[in-house]
Amino acid sequence: MKSLKQLLDEKTGGEKNKYVSREYQDYGYRLAMELQDERHKALYIKLAKETDRAVLEKCRSFVLDSNADNKGALFMWKLKQLRQAFIKKEAV
Repeated sequence: MKSLKQLLDEKTGGEKNKYVSREYQDYGYRLAMELQDERHKALYIKLAKETDRAVLEKCRSFVLDSNADNKGALFMWKLKQLRQAFIKKEAV
């Protein structure tokens, strides 16, 4: 008979992400890993907390569909573009 802790460790693989205690932290961390930009994971976590998720998803899909070498920079460029378009739309 295995303990509950042993069963959970087998299910999760024993790995626990030390950066995640909230949902937005998990999203930001996964985003940083997908964009291969581990050095700036705090920035992606902050963006996940403060920015609309739909905007982040548009940027993410744009970057993952491209063949860019620096996916983090392309993500930030697209995010800036979408934010400016949103501001212009609100002003009209």
